[in-house]
Amino acid sequence: MARISGVNIPTNKRVEIALTYIYGIGITTSQKILSSLNIGSDKRVKDLTEDEVNQLRKKIEVLRVEGELRRDKAANIKRLKEIKSFRGSRHTKGLPARGQRTKTNSRTVRGNKRVTMGSGRAPSAQKT
Repeated sequence: MARISGVNIPTNKRVEIALTYIYGIGITTSQKILSSLNIGSDKRVKDLTEDEVNQLRKKIEVLRVEGELRRDKAANIKRLKEIKSFRGSRHTKGLPARGQRTKTNSRTVRGNKRVTMGSGRAPSAQKT
C-alpha cells in the first residue's frame, strides 16, 4: 500500500483514480501528474515500482494538498466572516453562498425537514 501526503492509496485501483483519494487532487490534476511523469493512467497502484511511487511523492509535495489546503480554505472563510461580508454571513448561517435559490433547493443545507406544499387547498371530501 502506497502512502502519499499522509493518505493510504488503494492498491487495487488504477493510479489515475487512486490519486483522487488525496484531498485537493481531482481527476484532471491526476491525469496531468501522470502524463508529466510518463506513467500510464491504466496502470494499477500495486504494479507501480518504488521509483515511480517516489516520483509521484515528489511531484505531489509541490502541490497544495490535504492539511495545508484545508487550513487555507478555513482561513479564507474565517476572513470573510470577520469582515462581515455577505458571503461570510451566509457561511455563518449555513446557507448557500453563491446565489443559489433557497425556496425549493438547499433543503438539506438549511436543515429543515419541511414538506413541499401543494396548492394550499384543503383536501376534498372523500367520495362514498
